[in-house]
Amino acid sequence: MSPAPRSPRARRYDPVTTRAAVTAQYAQVRRTVGALTPAQLALPTRLGDWTVRELAAHLSMAVGSVARALRLPAPAQPEVSLAAWAPAAAQYAAGIDEHVRALAAAGDPVELLERTAGEFAQALEGEPDDRVLACRPGAMLLGDYLVTRCVELTVHTDDLADALGQEIPFDRHALATTVRLLADALAAKAPGGSVEVRVPPFAVVQCVEGPRHTRGTPPNVVETDPLTWIRLATGRTDWAAAVAAAAVGASGERADLAGLLPVMS
Repeated sequence: MSPAPRSPRARRYDPVTTRAAVTAQYAQVRRTVGALTPAQLALPTRLGDWTVRELAAHLSMAVGSVARALRLPAPAQPEVSLAAWAPAAAQYAAGIDEHVRALAAAGDPVELLERTAGEFAQALEGEPDDRVLACRPGAMLLGDYLVTRCVELTVHTDDLADALGQEIPFDRHALATTVRLLADALAAKAPGGSVEVRVPPFAVVQCVEGPRHTRGTPPNVVETDPLTWIRLATGRTDWAAAVAAAAVGASGERADLAGLLPVMS
């Protein structure tokens, strides 16, 4: 009989690095959107019928939510952990879509992004990372919520690059944070030790119930690059297509993750 799967240990993120990563990635978004023409702002994205204009508004809303939450009274205690955030985020998609469309129609996206940057920086001044925020899907520590902002910014920067057909630089810490949180979400969704998922150079996790590997080369290994992993974990890329394109290496009879992805959509 195989031992019961162990719950993955909660990963810790350095709050100073996280704050800097959110600021840096958002600055890259602002630079990119600030250089776009009206025709580019009207380009379609892979996010339903959102255009680049709506995507820019969503990025502003994702970062602006920090300042909005800090203006509210602090809840007594956090309700949602980082491990629980990723699978819970999808339930608010309909409400977000309505808000994004209204925000995009209200004004210039460049001015919106710049105004939000100022509000974000001002709101964070003097706020401790253990301050509890009232936010969706439930109250979170400020430090944890900023980790989720790294994820939002990184995932949607990749959406923006796809829509524009150009490369957009990623802050290394924002990219690493996103890879790690999504890898941990997979480990939480399918706890176990029979499959090792490697996303060099940022993350290695074990998942899927079954015989636990203890030494040597694991019998079931999945390996891919950071952006492919992010796209798989968020439903931007199909597992079978990624394997066929050799963007994912999967060896072993348990190394098919198609039924476990995405972990966030």
